[in-house]
Amino acid sequence: MTRVMPVIVSFGGGVNSAAMLVGLQERGERPDVVLFADTGGEKPHTYEFVHVVSDWCLRHGFPGVQTVQNDGMYETLERNCLEKRMLPSLAYGFKSCSDKYKKRPQEKWAKFWQPAIEAWESGRKVTKLIGIDIGEAHRASIFEDEQYVYRYPLIEWEWDRSDCLRALQRAKLPNPGKSACFFCPASRKSEIRDLSRRYPDLFARAVEMERNAELTTVEGLGRSFSWEKFIAADSRQQDLFPEAMEIACMCFDGAEE
Repeated sequence: MTRVMPVIVSFGGGVNSAAMLVGLQERGERPDVVLFADTGGEKPHTYEFVHVVSDWCLRHGFPGVQTVQNDGMYETLERNCLEKRMLPSLAYGFKSCSDKYKKRPQEKWAKFWQPAIEAWESGRKVTKLIGIDIGEAHRASIFEDEQYVYRYPLIEWEWDRSDCLRALQRAKLPNPGKSACFFCPASRKSEIRDLSRRYPDLFARAVEMERNAELTTVEGLGRSFSWEKFIAADSRQQDLFPEAMEIACMCFDGAEE
């Protein structure tokens, strides 16, 4: 008799991972757990969407969304940056913030999850499902390791962004908008503007992070420019800050959520 591997959905709180859940439900594939790693810096609409999707999961016989968080010295990425007088690692060209505040909390949680413990003790692995669509197939680069097999259902189904949006429509789920920290250095200029207008309190916290950081190699959260100065200039209709080269934050719903 074949022993089935436990299945974890890595839910990023955006379009892709929600569409992945819809696709699984339509195909009769039930995951064992759905994990959302909270950096402590998501925008309000993402937190609201997590609750909406959790309720949808429960109505369709799936486990509700389980939130996990870093439990180290700095529970949130924002606090880590403020205490160390720095910006998120992405501002300096590194991607350790997603590893520390997205990947590791999920893996640590799984170490105490009985189905995973039993699987590993018997020589089996845990399957982790990640919501990368076929348009970003180049990001599906995590290789199988001693504990996990990584699966990308959206790529298997050849779903692109439009397919994911249609899946949300079929499931009567709203379009959640982008899932990313409100201070993410991968933010486009249009997203920085939107943050300052839609969530001025969060924009003020991002500015405080910039002001607090000891900067030498970058100008601010925009890497080549300061968010604070950009919005000040933008309000005077001065396009003085060219868009920095776009980089993905590598959180599991990407910079396109």
